[in-house]
Amino acid sequence: MRTPRHAVHRPPGPREAVDPARIGRRVVRRRATGMTADAVAAALDDARFMARQASRHEDLADDPRGRAELAEWERIDQLLAAAGSGAVYDPQSDDVARAELAADAAAAAAREAGLREQARIEARADELQALRELGTLAQAEPRPGDEAVRDLLTRRAGHYVQRDLDAWFAHALATGRGHYADPAARQAAADLLPRPILTHAALLAALARLQPGTDVDHLAFAGRLANADPEAAADLAAFLDRALGGQS
Repeated sequence: MRTPRHAVHRPPGPREAVDPARIGRRVVRRRATGMTADAVAAALDDARFMARQASRHEDLADDPRGRAELAEWERIDQLLAAAGSGAVYDPQSDDVARAELAADAAAAAAREAGLREQARIEARADELQALRELGTLAQAEPRPGDEAVRDLLTRRAGHYVQRDLDAWFAHALATGRGHYADPAARQAAADLLPRPILTHAALLAALARLQPGTDVDHLAFAGRLANADPEAAADLAAFLDRALGGQS
C-alpha cells in the first residue's frame, strides 16, 4: 500500500501551561521539609519582608509566585502550630500537599490519555484517507471513535463535505456494520454525526425494508436526496417507516 498523502510529521501536542503559583508552593514545601516551627516562622518573616519590598515595585507587586510562596509559608506555619511542640514539616503527611500532588498526577494522566487518543485519531484518519484514495473505503469496517476521525478529515479538507466518506458512514449505520452493529453505538452516533448522514442512513434502512434483499450500495439516489433536502428526506424515511409499521 502506498504511503498515505496525509501521513506527515506533526508537532507534539501542547505542553502543560506553566503555573507560577504552583511552582512557588512546591519551592516552599521543599525548603520547609524537616523545618521546625521556629524555622518556619523565621522563613515566614523573611517572606513577608520580601513581599513588602516587592510591593514597592510595580513590576513585582502582582507576582503570583511571590504571593503563593507567602501564602504557603503562612499555611505551613499554622499547620506546625496546630501540630504541637517538636513538630517538623513533612510534605508526605501534609493533606493539602498530597491532594495537590494527586490532582497533578491525575491531570498528567488525562493529558497523556488525550495525546494517545489524538494520535489514534490521526493514524485512523491517515488509514481511511489512504483507503479512499485506493477506492477501497467501502470495504472498511467502522470502529469506535470514527466520528472524531471524520471531524479531523473534514478539517483537513477545509471543512469541505466529503460525500464518499459521509456515504460510508450512512451505509454502515443503515446496515449495522462493524462498530454500528451495537444499537448503543448507533444511538451515540446520532449525537456525533451531522443530520444529512443520519437522514441518509434512515432513508437507506427504510428503503431496504420496503424491498428486502436490496443492496444499499445500489441506492445512491438516497444520498443525493439526503444531501439536497435533509428535511424532506427525513420526512420520506419516516413515512416509509410508518407505512411498514416499523417492522425490521
